[in-house]
Amino acid sequence: MGVGLALGAPVGLAGLRLAAAGEVSLAALGREIEQDLGAFLYVTLSTMVVFFAFGYVLGRQVDALVDLSRTDPLTGLRNQRAFDERLADEVARAGRYGGPLSLLIADVDSLKAVNDRGGHHAGNLALRAVGDAMRKDARQTDMAARIGGDEFALIAPNTDASEAAALGDRIRSLVAQNEAVEVTISVGVATLGRERPEGEALLRAADAALYEAKHRGRNRVVSAAND
Repeated sequence: MGVGLALGAPVGLAGLRLAAAGEVSLAALGREIEQDLGAFLYVTLSTMVVFFAFGYVLGRQVDALVDLSRTDPLTGLRNQRAFDERLADEVARAGRYGGPLSLLIADVDSLKAVNDRGGHHAGNLALRAVGDAMRKDARQTDMAARIGGDEFALIAPNTDASEAAALGDRIRSLVAQNEAVEVTISVGVATLGRERPEGEALLRAADAALYEAKHRGRNRVVSAAND
């Protein structure tokens, strides 16, 4: 766009000169450019540089705003909107190519008790600790997100049920071993089966596994595929 807009400057300059000379034709335009080629090149290149710089800065600002709209401000993880979009993409990709896809849903155990003991600041520290643990153990192809007040999710492409359960247990262990905050998490794991359910079904399965982890006493990982 910058290049296209930049061409307007030399064209406008040529038009003004031809209008002042009283001769507007292609032949006159060719003579005008040939006689003062340096000036036309300077106007074209300088305007192009200005438009390119403006477009680059504006584009970076737009990219930053888009990224901000998809990021949870407390933990720095992706938010619900970004999670929904990525889950739909990964379910579709798994359906096309047949690779395994796992989803982990984690919930902070007794966050209300943490808030009661130390106030909302303590609760925020606990949420950040969970976010840090998920970010630390997630692979480059995974996506960790905060999808609710005390609920987190991790989309793990090309990950089968046993690998996903091991990943969830590593995250759970990292949170439990964090001496800065006294908090634990429960994790539910679900993996796409041969029937290739939709993303909503995968979410329901992971939520059911999470509920079972809570029912069994919290601070544990339950896999829907294995249970």
